[in-house]
Amino acid sequence: MIALLNIDELEEGTSRGLEHGNVYLFAVKKDGQVYLYYNRCPHLGTPLEWEEDRFLDADGALIQCSTHGALFQIEDGHCLVGPCKGKYLQPAPHSIEGGQLLVNPDDLKAV
Repeated sequence: MIALLNIDELEEGTSRGLEHGNVYLFAVKKDGQVYLYYNRCPHLGTPLEWEEDRFLDADGALIQCSTHGALFQIEDGHCLVGPCKGKYLQPAPHSIEGGQLLVNPDDLKAV
């Protein structure tokens, strides 16, 4: 297991892009929970962020794709609006131990 992020460094209602071995991910903290997804829109496979570490809409309530403005629920990655409506962001396997966001590099896949 490797640590990608100290979760205390991720402010409530914010997001952060992460990378390990050419696998691109992003984390979002909402209601004290940290969610980790692959940084790839299910529509075209493009990266989601508007600019570095900016994955959320203006209200910080939903994940927003920079390509076509698709909106996804933070808690489960479900697309509510946009060309991929009904599809899901792909969650990345992780655990949180001792305040660290951990991943097993063998469980990560380039998508």
